[in-house]
Amino acid sequence: MLFRLFFLFVTFPLIELILILMIGQRIGIGATLAVILLTGILGVTLARTQGLKALARYQEAIQQGKIPHEAIIDSLLILVAGILLVIPSFLADGLGVLLLLPPVRALIRGYLKKSIQEKITVAQQDMGMPTTHRFDPDTASPVITVEAEVVENSTDHPHRKQ
Repeated sequence: MLFRLFFLFVTFPLIELILILMIGQRIGIGATLAVILLTGILGVTLARTQGLKALARYQEAIQQGKIPHEAIIDSLLILVAGILLVIPSFLADGLGVLLLLPPVRALIRGYLKKSIQEKITVAQQDMGMPTTHRFDPDTASPVITVEAEVVENSTDHPHRKQ
């Protein structure tokens, strides 16, 4: 975890500064700024269209009575891509564009889905014996059955004033 934070706050900006300086020397400062601005505008446009597609997939899954886990993960990845594309940098723009590509998102989504499934355990009682199993949103039923007991079935509320 410490290495990831170190990379995020020290190495990433250092690499970005080197990239901007190298590209600025090759094509000039004005062209470098124009490329950064253009990639930001293009990225935000792509993020918007991909976000609308993810929203449509979300609504479709809900209408079919399915859990829209893939659309939710896609939406989060598109949000991260949009944030990366707004940051004025070549490295963040490259990562943001990669996240907007559906095959890259599918790869990351599969990894995240597997990671989340490993962390979620569902406990239930089957025929009086407790059992546990891994949660799989693809096979999960939208209906949750709960065994309950009514403790009080009175319409009179003693703490209300008449």
